[in-house]
Amino acid sequence: MQRIDLLHQLASYLTSNDKKLNEVKKEACEKNNWFIPEFINLSLQNISRHFLDDEKLRQWIQHYHLDDAIQPKTIGIVMAGNIPLVGFHDFLCAFAAGHYQLIKLSEKDNVLLPHITAMLASWNEEAGKMISVADMLKNCDAYIATGSNNSSRYFKYYFGKYPSILRGNKTSVAVLAGSETPEQLSLLADDIHQYFGLGCRNVTKIFVPENYDFIPLLDALKKYHYFIDYSKYKNNFDYNLALLIMNNKQYMNNGSVILVEDEDIFTPVSQLHYTHYSDKNVLINELQQNESIQCIAAADAVPFGKTQQPGLFDYADEIDVMQFLLSL
Repeated sequence: MQRIDLLHQLASYLTSNDKKLNEVKKEACEKNNWFIPEFINLSLQNISRHFLDDEKLRQWIQHYHLDDAIQPKTIGIVMAGNIPLVGFHDFLCAFAAGHYQLIKLSEKDNVLLPHITAMLASWNEEAGKMISVADMLKNCDAYIATGSNNSSRYFKYYFGKYPSILRGNKTSVAVLAGSETPEQLSLLADDIHQYFGLGCRNVTKIFVPENYDFIPLLDALKKYHYFIDYSKYKNNFDYNLALLIMNNKQYMNNGSVILVEDEDIFTPVSQLHYTHYSDKNVLINELQQNESIQCIAAADAVPFGKTQQPGLFDYADEIDVMQFLLSL
């Protein structure tokens, strides 16, 4: 398939030292200060390694029999902007399936994907005609929209009468046994802190056994102590710490992240919630029923360090986007 050859070319380009690509990455960082170079590069590397790898792509394509001809439809895609290129998987599905796509970008992430689509168009004019960016999504055959719980209500109002996948707020959690090695805790620090914790696959809450020793974890989280040098992060840290102090709430902190015992699985930037558990099997079963949880990091679930490395078959909300697109 010609489109797949283009994706292989894109994989090499995204991890290259191309001058234009570097300029675009710099522009994305200037437009959104949460998109620091480290995390823009991480996103591009993960896309290239986990979505555009030759063998993985071929297995994915064969699974859905993408060599079969389909009648192209127009897919409207509303993308979030919490982390760099967070909507790339939806874009990839529509592109690989051979549909036209009309994309509404988030103002927080409106630099990287337009450059990627422009490069695809420069390599293949016909492929470029399959992709458009618009402020308003009208006259589409189906919609895929990702946003907050508040915006998802608007999605249902506008897109609910069409075939659609509509997503709201999600987050991820981790279940610790208390016997984790320093290496495992370091990987968990990645799950918590990569992208400043702004992704739905970032761990925002941990579940720990009774009498858990938090010192090794607090030490492991110092891996990202440099976050405190970024004003946007430091402002959140100072604000949340001040709130806890004023409300006379108990907390732990290592100078860059705050641990608070709280039932809520959602947390503000710079804060991590925890809860004690007594029966791990009962806990895992309860967490698996929670529709607000994207993934669970644990020794016998998603491995520590892998929450922000989804594969082609790891669909958000466990809704098979490719099957949805091929069934239209």
